[in-house]
Amino acid sequence: MPADWKWDPSLYRGSAAYYARGRVPYAPGYAARLADELGLDGRGRLLDVGCGPGVVALALAPYFAAVVGIDPDADMLAEARGRAAHLGVRNASWTETRAESLPAGLGSFRVMVFAQSFHWIDRERVAAAAFGMIGSGGYFVHVSERQPDSPAPVSDRPPPPREAIATLVREYLGDVRRAGQGVLRFGTESGERAIVESAGFTGYRRLAVPGGGMVERNADDIVAWVFSRSDSAPHLFGDRRDEFERDLRERLRDASPLGMFAERMPDTEIWIWRRP
Repeated sequence: MPADWKWDPSLYRGSAAYYARGRVPYAPGYAARLADELGLDGRGRLLDVGCGPGVVALALAPYFAAVVGIDPDADMLAEARGRAAHLGVRNASWTETRAESLPAGLGSFRVMVFAQSFHWIDRERVAAAAFGMIGSGGYFVHVSERQPDSPAPVSDRPPPPREAIATLVREYLGDVRRAGQGVLRFGTESGERAIVESAGFTGYRRLAVPGGGMVERNADDIVAWVFSRSDSAPHLFGDRRDEFERDLRERLRDASPLGMFAERMPDTEIWIWRRP
């Protein structure tokens, strides 16, 4: 992360209840594609680092004997436990800890996955810890989203008014992106591949799973998306949170009087390295 930003526990404070609803799902079938790519057969253990409400851990649970999700946000883990119970997933457990605390007595794993979480951590330190925790022949997996290059399918619903939303957030929080108690003036850093390979992982390959068509979203979904983000987490608005939501819903009504939107599901991009 940038040298002038430090992680603090408020990064996603208040976002957990909105996260699963607010985020557009990963591409259909991505878990099965990854399982096929890695030859997963129901054995071994998975560690999902920065698991949030358990979306990826629970999708991959059928392909492992056990899955462990870790996250520093207790509310995110409470959501994960609730989702696991709702889905009847019995081989998942959840631990409140930061990635920088690894190995944290968690043992060894066949696969470690970082789903849009690697950029929030001390990447060199955690990649080195992961190398010691993944068994020989196991995998380090990075999951993210990527907007497809092809044009979006035609829809009679308007897209969410992202520029209007971003402008409104800036009106309340300022021009510099907020993140916990600090700011990210230039966003998060890249260079993940070099960091992972410097830790000793090899055999890089990329798996792209097409997102497919459009997904319909209502105004409540878009509000949830805004509050699920680190740069517009509920706590950042303080005692103006309700005022912000009223203004946000007004912008959504302006964009779609019927309160319905459509957006294209992004591709799911998966980077894979092997532990020699």
